[in-house]
Amino acid sequence: MNSICYLEPSIVDVQNRKDTRNVAIDKVGVKNVRYPLTVLDKNNGFQNTVGSINMYVNLPRRFKGTHMSRFIEILNEFHGNFDIRNLSKILETIRKKLDAESAHVEISFPYFIKKLSPVTKSPGLMEYGCRVIGSIDQRSGYDIVVEVVVPITTVCPCSKEISSYGAHNQRGIVRLAVRFDKFMWIEDLIAIVESCASCEVYSVLKRVDEKFVTEKAYDNAKFVEDVVRDIALKMQNNPNITWFAVDVENFESIHNHSAYAFIERTKK
Repeated sequence: MNSICYLEPSIVDVQNRKDTRNVAIDKVGVKNVRYPLTVLDKNNGFQNTVGSINMYVNLPRRFKGTHMSRFIEILNEFHGNFDIRNLSKILETIRKKLDAESAHVEISFPYFIKKLSPVTKSPGLMEYGCRVIGSIDQRSGYDIVVEVVVPITTVCPCSKEISSYGAHNQRGIVRLAVRFDKFMWIEDLIAIVESCASCEVYSVLKRVDEKFVTEKAYDNAKFVEDVVRDIALKMQNNPNITWFAVDVENFESIHNHSAYAFIERTKK
């Protein structure tokens, strides 16, 4: 039997052509890649979720373009091990395979925690938004930021003070982003935020639970200013935290706008 030899055709690499405009690009890559992830879970070891991933590199002024398919190839290479522990290795692989000085990855994903209602201990899954932002650069080295988005309940202290009957309350959203020296659990960041609210939010509440939550929030009335300051103090007093940014947005129940507060600090 005669063997047939197939020769790979010569295909022009357009991306590697020289660009004459003399303009370097800070970030170029792929966005909104939906991909299965394995995320570290404090109570269960790990949990499976689905992330939206952005991957970028810098592009020197001399090149026309980057090789977009290589980002997906690297994603597939780390399938099953694409978690925070391997992020520096993933970033370095991106940087080297795309012949870049810097590489960047942004991973957004839903994270679920089983919470028991405060009185009846009824179980329910709470969803929290999470984001991991990593970068590596030949000059500045490795950097990672972890962010959690946590729903809370607040009761207005002013309304409580001036009203004869009750006080207005509302749901709010807290976004807490941190840099740290040693690994921090997502659960611990969420717990810090929830401890600074008028009350936590639950997915399942029986009537006695609802009574407890309502009364706890009323007894712990807070402005957005109170919540953001309380979280900032906990970050300031945590020696593991090197930088943080926290913002609080209340979706006001008696106003046609949100109330907002923000604090950012670098500690080291």
